[in-house]
Amino acid sequence: MGGRLREALRADGRVDGRVDADQLVARLEAIRRFLGIVDGKLPDTPLVPARTLVERAGTRLSLSRDHTVVALAGATGSGKSSLFNAMARMDLSPVGVRRPTTGVTHACVWGPLDGGTRLLDWLGVLPRHRFVRESLLDGDDESTLHGLILLDLPDFDSVQHSHRLEVDRLLGLVDLVVWVVDPQKYADRVVHGSYLREFHRHRDVTVVVLNQVDRLPPADVDRVVADLRRLLDSDGLDGVPLLPTTITDPGGTEGLRGALERSVAERQAALRRLSGDVDAVVAALDEMVGAPGPALTTGDPAVATLDRALVAAAGVPTVAEAVEQAYRHRAAATTGWPLVRLWRRLRPDPLRRLHLPDRSGDPRDPAESLVAATSVPEPSVADRSALGLAVRTVAERAGAGLPSAWPNAVTAAARSRLGDLPDALDRAIADTDLGMNRPRLWWRLVGGLQWLVTLAAVAGLGWLALGYALRALGLPELRHPMAGEVPVPTLLLLGGLLAGLLMAALTRPVARWAARRARQRAEARLTGAVTKVGEEYVLTPVRAVIAAHADARTVLEVARHR
Repeated sequence: MGGRLREALRADGRVDGRVDADQLVARLEAIRRFLGIVDGKLPDTPLVPARTLVERAGTRLSLSRDHTVVALAGATGSGKSSLFNAMARMDLSPVGVRRPTTGVTHACVWGPLDGGTRLLDWLGVLPRHRFVRESLLDGDDESTLHGLILLDLPDFDSVQHSHRLEVDRLLGLVDLVVWVVDPQKYADRVVHGSYLREFHRHRDVTVVVLNQVDRLPPADVDRVVADLRRLLDSDGLDGVPLLPTTITDPGGTEGLRGALERSVAERQAALRRLSGDVDAVVAALDEMVGAPGPALTTGDPAVATLDRALVAAAGVPTVAEAVEQAYRHRAAATTGWPLVRLWRRLRPDPLRRLHLPDRSGDPRDPAESLVAATSVPEPSVADRSALGLAVRTVAERAGAGLPSAWPNAVTAAARSRLGDLPDALDRAIADTDLGMNRPRLWWRLVGGLQWLVTLAAVAGLGWLALGYALRALGLPELRHPMAGEVPVPTLLLLGGLLAGLLMAALTRPVARWAARRARQRAEARLTGAVTKVGEEYVLTPVRAVIAAHADARTVLEVARHR
């Protein structure tokens, strides 16, 4: 627009604030992104106005931008239809005294109808109630209103409920509303409470006319106008144009006509109306979003409580104890006296009893996933209760301070995968490398020494037995070499037995100490695996809701910026 229109004054003397179309589209796109972010996280009902706005705004902006839709809204007897005819300078809308006077919406289009037909179809104005205000006789006089579509709405206080529904529908679609009140009912509570007050965010596209001022004594006109101004200010409509009108005076509608001419010339009414709608929707959405939510860090006490509950529910203490027992069992079976190893190996391995295979982090066979992963005992009732309480605590901690339905969304997210949690914990236990997949080197060394001393004892025993056998048969007696005062065979036998027992005695405390270390190592690995399950099945869904809340706040800030 040219500089003159940019500096155009409204009827109340304020400088018009222009709405940038690209900025408006960006705000609408931000609302659309907001709806996508919160989809499935917030209830649908509070989001209906935002969804409706995005759809309606897209349709309105795609239709004729050269037309300005103005609605005359008023109660029965306000002279709304007479004012409509006076503005059109033609008798288009029926005027009467019966209630309701206006039952259907009439439309008058200034200038060619091209481009306005689809707009009128969208508005739902029937073709037989559309009129074109284009005449060769007064074309120049009406040229300043070319592009105006003036609607005469049904009476909003009609006894016909369908009429009120039609008024409410169109008030949500038009670009500018001219509220027509009369001296007798200008302070009506329904007019102000149910309609005017609801338009406080649309002051830029609202005009109020006090019609039929000819019925007032000239001295009372200013007083009534001032009282109506006071009521409008209390409705939040301070600064909206307030124009006295009458159709009995040839110049009685010039103020209104001038306001409509300015609106048509600026081509801003549709953008301002949508901008006001965006303001209203953003204000409602802002209440649903509120302040930033708390960060749910790994060191948070609620997360630590969850990890402990998961450890207990997964049976980590049971598995860790089995690892310690298995270590001692396997160490004794490898380092013990060879004569008792077979007996030890006949005893069941503690890890085997839990169906915990020796694995070193290799992927499990797909066939194993078709059956129960382990035989770790099911969590007790107390463990399950503690886990449920821990999940709820995490949800409450993450949702603390969030408004509206966000805490419910956080709780739903925290519980969304609880049904899969037992199997996931079982798989995590089964897939964890417990560090028991191969014998320790020191086991082999001690075991080798045990075999060596055992063989020495057996050799000594055999040597002695051979000497006794020869003596019993009367054969020449073997002369045993001596080690000091002790025969070597005897030394081999006794020394082998004593060395074996001594190594077994010395190895036992080492094995117990190493078993405790193995338990601690396995417990740390199992805890890490279980913590990852909690991260995936509980914390990640919760953090997704918190991230959605943060993203919603970000895009809402874009939608808020005018």
